[in-house]
Amino acid sequence: MTRLRLAMSAAVLLPMTLMGCGSPPPATTPPSATTASQAQTEPTLYTAKQCFGSMVNLAQRWQPDALPFHMESELTTETTGQGGKSTIWRAMFASQSRGTMKSFVCSGSREPSAPARGYTSSAESPYSPNVPALLFDPSYFQNDSDKTFATTLEHGGAALIKQDPKQPVVYLLDWDAKQKALLWTVMYGKTRTDRKGIAVVNAATGAFIRAGK
Repeated sequence: MTRLRLAMSAAVLLPMTLMGCGSPPPATTPPSATTASQAQTEPTLYTAKQCFGSMVNLAQRWQPDALPFHMESELTTETTGQGGKSTIWRAMFASQSRGTMKSFVCSGSREPSAPARGYTSSAESPYSPNVPALLFDPSYFQNDSDKTFATTLEHGGAALIKQDPKQPVVYLLDWDAKQKALLWTVMYGKTRTDRKGIAVVNAATGAFIRAGK
């Protein structure tokens, strides 16, 4: 009887021992850690207004009377600029009390040669005589770059993208002293010399103004 009990005990303990000696399950990376890792390597795309407000705040910390006079997107290999978004936006501000200007950059790029992610600024420098006439009140900027892009599609942009789905698009925001209006110039091309077309849109109202080559 004792031998039977010992045999039964051994039969029960053997599988447990084998289970205890088995290989541990492979470690897995938590989904949240994987997502965070991907977020650290992927670029961030912004519309112009997503950057503009912070740029205005930084410029007015530099000089309380600082006002913008130009903003533009920059092309990278990370985006074509279609959809009104870019990984890099640059804006120029000037202080009339000091007679100087400064550029501010908003970057979500991961390219090694790109400006550092976040907001950076250039050194202060004297501005040219024509700058005061180009300054504009930030409140005039109402129509964001994504809505502006959509407007250009209705006036020839869609045809250009159909011809070239990777068509680069650049956005330029400037005050037109003659028309007394803040205007978007949307350029279908990397430079003015190789562009396929341009469209001009009112940055306050969103109204289409003209298109051309």
